[in-house]
Amino acid sequence: MDGSARVDGSARTDGSLRITVLGSATPYPRPGNACSGYLVEGAGVRVWVDAGSGTLGELQRYVGLGGIDAVWISHLHADHCADLLTAFYGLRYADVRRPRPLPLFGPPGIADRLAGFLTNGPERSPVESAFAIEELYDGHGVRLGGIDLLSRAVEHGGPPAFALRVRGADGSVLAYSGDSEPCSALAELARDSDLFLCEADGEGPGHHSPEQAGRTAADAGAGRLLLTHVGPAIAPARAVERAAAAFPGPVEYAAPGRTYAVTRRSRTPGRTTPSPASSR
Repeated sequence: MDGSARVDGSARTDGSLRITVLGSATPYPRPGNACSGYLVEGAGVRVWVDAGSGTLGELQRYVGLGGIDAVWISHLHADHCADLLTAFYGLRYADVRRPRPLPLFGPPGIADRLAGFLTNGPERSPVESAFAIEELYDGHGVRLGGIDLLSRAVEHGGPPAFALRVRGADGSVLAYSGDSEPCSALAELARDSDLFLCEADGEGPGHHSPEQAGRTAADAGAGRLLLTHVGPAIAPARAVERAAAAFPGPVEYAAPGRTYAVTRRSRTPGRTTPSPASSR
């Protein structure tokens, strides 16, 4: 199959958003569940959000590398970006055909990080021939077709890390924590989102526990909470129970292969003002 082919040929062209879970495992892929990666679609635009180990293969169930419009990377831990390395080979040396390099939005230093792994001789690997790289910063915004992407710097215990807010053409809002401990920037980014995708790796520096994910969602006034990146010590069903104790809206687990609609109808009324706890 030509890598540029859109596998299902049905990119969402209306104003709303949808997100497909390519993988939600951490810190390494499991059978049937790749590491963190998501396909976000809306207004005819397709964005590969995080490229953890195993997600490139899952992405191609829905769209080839030639059919996505951009890649967005939250931070440079391998379980969120490792498949960029094999994507480089696909874009440069295989059957993928694109008229220009694939837009890649990622943390500072992402180009040299990729080149450091891919370079095999005296000359630096030409990563920019495959990716049109734009470094993220706090407040970075970009419009892709009919959707808007806004990035905020969040706290992940050291490396530059970002969370993402996607606004559809109809005003629907998806928020994604990346990997982050509770912080005011994340609560602000997720404010009044229709669907909040939040990691729940476990309480500790740089991460949310399920209870903290529920509290951040409540502080932000999110409509629905979708738990991802659930740590191996926590069963997904138990993580959902724990998060639901702190969040009054619907809570689900980001099951691999599932597609979730992000619509304004999913907004839960009456919880639009973040509490003071959002600054913790």
